[in-house]
Amino acid sequence: MKTPFVLNLDTRKALLFALAAERLSTFYEHAQWMTDAQGATLAALWLSRSKVQLALAERRLLSSLSDQFARELAANLSREAGLYTAHEMMEALDPNHQSGLALDLLDECERLLRENGLDENAPTAP
Repeated sequence: MKTPFVLNLDTRKALLFALAAERLSTFYEHAQWMTDAQGATLAALWLSRSKVQLALAERRLLSSLSDQFARELAANLSREAGLYTAHEMMEALDPNHQSGLALDLLDECERLLRENGLDENAPTAP
């Protein structure tokens, strides 16, 4: 019997961060917000590259949280600061890129996950 992969807090945090980065970048490039369905599909595509599956309900929740986070950033930053933040977040998706701003935003992602009960290890979809 195959043991399900466990998606830990760090992986969830990275996924939430990446989704928020994509959302914010898309917003500033195209003046549109991705839908939750688009975010959930994007999460599934990224996870499939590592041969990991996550239940649709959790993908939708992560998508929704990333939308909330990206919209909060956009609402609280000037356009120039938002563009810089989106750029810095996208750059930080490269593990070789070091960014204090990205580390602070990752901390915020962890807070959001904890507030929504996604801080514990939970098995992914089989």
